[in-house]
Amino acid sequence: MLRRSLLALPLLGFMAAAPGAASQEIRVFAAASLTSAFQTVAQSWQAAGNPAVRFSFAASSTLARQIEQGAQANIFASADEAWMNHLAQRNLIVPESRTSILGNSLVLVAPASSGQGSVTIGRGLDLAALLGPNGRIATGDPTHVPVGRYARQALDSLGLWEAAEPRLARADNVRAALLFVERGDAPLGIVYGTDAAATQGVKVIGTFPSESHAAITYPFALVRRGATDEARAFLAYAAGPEAAAIWRRFGFTPRN
Repeated sequence: MLRRSLLALPLLGFMAAAPGAASQEIRVFAAASLTSAFQTVAQSWQAAGNPAVRFSFAASSTLARQIEQGAQANIFASADEAWMNHLAQRNLIVPESRTSILGNSLVLVAPASSGQGSVTIGRGLDLAALLGPNGRIATGDPTHVPVGRYARQALDSLGLWEAAEPRLARADNVRAALLFVERGDAPLGIVYGTDAAATQGVKVIGTFPSESHAAITYPFALVRRGATDEARAFLAYAAGPEAAAIWRRFGFTPRN
């Protein structure tokens, strides 16, 4: 949970900082599933005269490893707790700044042009019949990509993993998995609800029961070597009420 001191940071005081403060660019490494919403949050922030925000969007695993190897970042926003834990264990984030501000859902999608109708996701779902003889199911690589990890948890808990594993199209991140389905390269995909809502190229045909996988949370934190005042202020803004309205508009569930 974000400490009271960070939430209470006087944004107005920061906006009135010394001349040249606006040139202090903030570098954010963020999970690919946050792309559209986080860019909109940053636009709102910058419209008030605050410093520019530059993003690097990719799989949380890729970004965490880049930070571990010395990449310059001020804020890390992960799509799961595990990769934030990875950096925390290496003393690379500011522990008291860590906050899990967002939730999401896990859905099964098909190409928008597909004739596939809605299905009820549960034990007994015939994935082989849905995929056909050669079809594959696109999701993040379960060995390291958060959406793939959630997908494996859900499929495992529903007794579907054994049938699904050999048919997986393992993508580097959730947006890449979504693209497989949009292009028709895979007849099905497992992605976040927010990513499915961000394109007209796919349709949601089912939602995984929330109890079938760990809660999908997005921890944000300051990177220790990039913990500037500007970064603290932007993190507080991203966790605040103005940003919450934007997160909701993109389908996320603010948790604060």
